[in-house]
Amino acid sequence: MNENFENYYNEAIERTKRMALEDIYTFLETKESMPTYEQYSRERGQYIDQLWVNSWLNTTTSHATYAEKKSYLLEKGFEIEGLGKKLINQMFRNEIREVEPFNVLGWLDRKFGKQTEEWHQLYDRARVAKKELERTLLQKEVKRKLKLKVEYYIEQLIGEHYEDLYLYVRYLIGCQLAIDIEQREVILPADEITFSSYLSSEQELHFSKKHYNEDLFERYEQLIANYLFDFGPNWLKDHLPSHLFDEYIRTNLEMMTDSFLNEAAFDLFAELSQEFFSDLLEEFISDLIKLIDIPFDLAVHQEIFAKDLSERERKIVEDLEEVKRKNEEEARMIEDIFAREYNPPVGRNIKYFLHVGETNTGKTFQAIKRMKDASSGIYLAPLRLLALEIYEKLNEEGVPCSLKTGEEEKTVPGAAHIACTVEMFYEKDFYEVVVIDEAQMIADKDRGFSWYKAMTKANANEVHIICSFNAKQMILQLLGESDIHINEYLREIPLKVESQFFRLNHTRKGDALVCFSRRRVLETASELQRNGLQVSMIYGSMPPETRKKQMQRFINGETSVIVATDAIGMGLNLPIRRIVFLENDKFDGTRRRLLTSQEVKQIAGRAGRKGIYNIGRVAFTSNVKTMTRLLEQEDEPLQGFAIAPTANIFERFQKYSHKLGLFFYLWDQFQSPKGTKKASLTEEKLLYDMVEDSIIEAKLSITDLYNFLHLPFATNEPSLRAQWKQKLEALVDGKEIPEPLIKEAGLEELELSYKSVGLHLLFLYKLGKNTEAHYWERVREKISDKIHDKLKSGVQIATKSCKSCGKHLSTTFKFTICNDCYFRGEVRKREKK
Repeated sequence: MNENFENYYNEAIERTKRMALEDIYTFLETKESMPTYEQYSRERGQYIDQLWVNSWLNTTTSHATYAEKKSYLLEKGFEIEGLGKKLINQMFRNEIREVEPFNVLGWLDRKFGKQTEEWHQLYDRARVAKKELERTLLQKEVKRKLKLKVEYYIEQLIGEHYEDLYLYVRYLIGCQLAIDIEQREVILPADEITFSSYLSSEQELHFSKKHYNEDLFERYEQLIANYLFDFGPNWLKDHLPSHLFDEYIRTNLEMMTDSFLNEAAFDLFAELSQEFFSDLLEEFISDLIKLIDIPFDLAVHQEIFAKDLSERERKIVEDLEEVKRKNEEEARMIEDIFAREYNPPVGRNIKYFLHVGETNTGKTFQAIKRMKDASSGIYLAPLRLLALEIYEKLNEEGVPCSLKTGEEEKTVPGAAHIACTVEMFYEKDFYEVVVIDEAQMIADKDRGFSWYKAMTKANANEVHIICSFNAKQMILQLLGESDIHINEYLREIPLKVESQFFRLNHTRKGDALVCFSRRRVLETASELQRNGLQVSMIYGSMPPETRKKQMQRFINGETSVIVATDAIGMGLNLPIRRIVFLENDKFDGTRRRLLTSQEVKQIAGRAGRKGIYNIGRVAFTSNVKTMTRLLEQEDEPLQGFAIAPTANIFERFQKYSHKLGLFFYLWDQFQSPKGTKKASLTEEKLLYDMVEDSIIEAKLSITDLYNFLHLPFATNEPSLRAQWKQKLEALVDGKEIPEPLIKEAGLEELELSYKSVGLHLLFLYKLGKNTEAHYWERVREKISDKIHDKLKSGVQIATKSCKSCGKHLSTTFKFTICNDCYFRGEVRKREKK
């Protein structure tokens, strides 16, 4: 055993001796008559032996270093290479037990076995200590009971004199508050404010100064506690019964101290300080600070408090009445402004034709055919591209047709027909036939009201409504007792789901690969182009002109494959052999979710084209059974159509206010009628935050400002929002609106430039500057051509490679290492185990 372990050994012996003597002492003090040493050793021998084991193990395991433990085991011949720390500690503890034990009983035998006199003295000391301890415990119990009695009386006193104590604390806080306000030169508002409101407003200012870091609420609450513990003992001495003081003197042989009273009242004073602070927070600041000029006299302050309390209660009643009055006024405003606007129309002298069916069944074709034969007609589309398609189709077929979207107007001389986006519908214009496409979008929370307005406010002889089966019942309910004719359409070309999982190398001519983000479209297209395929692309933010050219390349056979987002499902009829879902879920603005049955059908329905493919094929990359079930199941009927503010609503609102902030508040409070859901107006509120209380709001009428908030542009782009505000500022200042920002360095910049020009066109058409708008339409068309050329020449997306072996990975591969490297790593882990 080395020197350190010898020291540990000696320390363990000394520790064992001390513990043995303590055990003897404890043993002797419990005996009424003196036992012999032999009696002790018989009764406690087993315990005494264990004392050494515990002392030795505890001393060595806690004092010996890890290196010493390893060295000790090596000296004993153990092989410890590669063993963990925990196992080495366990081995050391087991081995150290084998050290020759200290003979505790032998040591005690030598000390007391024949030394009867010393044993007698030890017994006498233990018994005296025992009796002293009993006296001490008895005295402590007497003091404890006295303290409980004092606490009881204090609690009774506080209950009886709660208001007296509160009034004194109120006076002290009022004085301190007045001093603080004067020293900090705080300017109090003209209206009455509570102590709580004052602290909240000052807190914000307080923390804005770096040299302050205290919480004002905590500070004043602590002040109240300090006051109670300061004057509390003297107040208690004046009110506690005299017999308690006499009893305290008999028990403690001294006068009752302030520290004793504070200790006895500690919990009560702490609780009282919180209650007082809570009460003070409700008081008016003016009532508190005036107390500094009124010396404390209980009767005087009771009278003052009674008057303040009565006045405060009167003010509270007044405030509640005012709140009630405002709520009632608000309810009347909401009823007057909104309630009567959204009642479904009673039977009107219009023939309604519902064209109900699945995707790609010819229902739009039949409605447009009727519109062409009419003396006048309007086609309302969900997308600019569809409006443009009908505009070109009718003109090609010899039916003059104009075009109107938010960003462009093409007027054809003598045209009695017009194709436009649904938001451009104007209810007072008459047409013999109105065609409303994709009417199931009436349920869309943001755009749905445009379809509602077109259906219910149309001024026509015939209204043709094109929708999916799940929208049929809701639209019939909306049209009420109107003259309705229903035409249902079923697919002539069946859909067949492929059972095999689709992989990118399975791509064939006529395939349309669908995913749900622009980036995924570009990545997939890039991968296919590297494999030698010619690819068309379609995604939501793509310019309609570019989208049309991309589609035309596919129709003409210049490209063999389309990669698209779900924009492909909205009215685009293409010669598609197979629809492939590369993803089964999408981000809906809030979360990623599984596609709905209607979404799957809308997209999958684009597969198959009569006369080209007699069957439409559908494939999935995963979860084929679930997706097939969604494709085949019957859709649940749509519940609830969307409503949004109208011109009539703004006219009525202007009787009350010219602040759009109030309008948005009332819109949020308005309970939408049963069967409807309000538009969130999220984008409008986002833009309004940029101009609220500005010169823009001051100079524009409510209707004009809302119309500018409602412009259909990509509000998610910060640069476009900034340009929107700059144009409005120029408009109200009477200056020329700034030209759009145009950059052409890459695909993303070109697309943003296209949107920037589109925003500019929205302003120009709204301001009636059609000549200038035609110039910018040509500029935008050139940008669209450049975007098309970039897509046509091939999309360059950075390639991915395995970070372990460098192997090329598909851009759609989710992980950073390839499958081979991953499985090799898993095998190595299992082999180690």
